[in-house]
Amino acid sequence: MIAAEDLRLTGAKVGCGGGFCGACTVVIQSKHPVTKKIVHRAINACLCPLYNVEGAHVITVEGLGSTVKGLHPIQQSLASSHGTQCGFCSPGIVMSMYALLRSKGGDPITEGEMQNCLTGNLWYVVFRANSILLYLE
Repeated sequence: MIAAEDLRLTGAKVGCGGGFCGACTVVIQSKHPVTKKIVHRAINACLCPLYNVEGAHVITVEGLGSTVKGLHPIQQSLASSHGTQCGFCSPGIVMSMYALLRSKGGDPITEGEMQNCLTGNLWYVVFRANSILLYLE
């Protein structure tokens, strides 16, 4: 069995183990069963059995960007706005925002949608003000 650490995929972490903190958030990219359009949704990996993502593309924070290949704009915004504390749950925040952006397909995002997408992240209350203000500017 290959461990995430062996692949250097350490962004999604087991935090609470119950889906409350968001540290394990990844994005699932799949085809909608009816419309056949590609959809993106953030999930708590700690609560999702592997068979639920069969045939889907699982995107971790490492798949968005890195200091080696360049940060994704969401990651860059988080870093430059000092929108994190210890960094443990930052990947989950980034992935939740990424899923929201992808699901909107370029349509404007409201403050309510931004708040809703971050409610599953433990430190969203601390992070919320910076992220919303930066994105909406």
